[in-house]
Amino acid sequence: MIARPDRTPLPRKFFDRPVLEVAPDLLGRILVRSTPDGPIALRLTEVEAYDGQNDPGSHAYRGRTPRNDVMFGAPGHVYVYFTYGMWFCMNLVCGPEGRSSAVLLRAGEIVEGAELARPRRLSARNDKELAKGPARLATALGVDRALNGTDACTSQDTPLRILTGTPVPGDRVRNGPRTGVAGEGGVHPWRYWVADDPTVSPYRAHVPRKRRS
Repeated sequence: MIARPDRTPLPRKFFDRPVLEVAPDLLGRILVRSTPDGPIALRLTEVEAYDGQNDPGSHAYRGRTPRNDVMFGAPGHVYVYFTYGMWFCMNLVCGPEGRSSAVLLRAGEIVEGAELARPRRLSARNDKELAKGPARLATALGVDRALNGTDACTSQDTPLRILTGTPVPGDRVRNGPRTGVAGEGGVHPWRYWVADDPTVSPYRAHVPRKRRS
């Protein structure tokens, strides 16, 4: 059987480019999460670029740690982190090994396996909200730190794969500041999304967390 062109895995060279090239080019691509109950496929509609040690907003800005180690590895691998003590978020590593740049997957449309995602996202009012935001996306797909370091470029039946999908035309791509990023990193317009897509999450500026007295 010949695979449909839109369902062929993206090659590693796709990710072995500057993160600001990869990020908008990920819109419209298909992320597949394989589960024991069947696959869940998601069309990417919103992402953010993080440029490693050149970017104050990046987890890798201050260098390599056990937490961000995957970011310094080969392109096309999944970097999963835990945030606010309750949520997981997932990224795809970009650029040459050692560069430590990555793209945060912020939102998408579940195009297959919505019946598997719904029980994980009981608060979603409709299917458009299943993966509307980075933590919601990871939750809907059942992504946690156990999947950190997964190779998403392989054609094998791995837990996560990124497929060619249908790239979004340039005139439908929008960009602006990244959500919730403070300081010097907050000025970069490195959030990219599909114009007028209902699965895109709302922009929120950074709000300093208040310390408990």
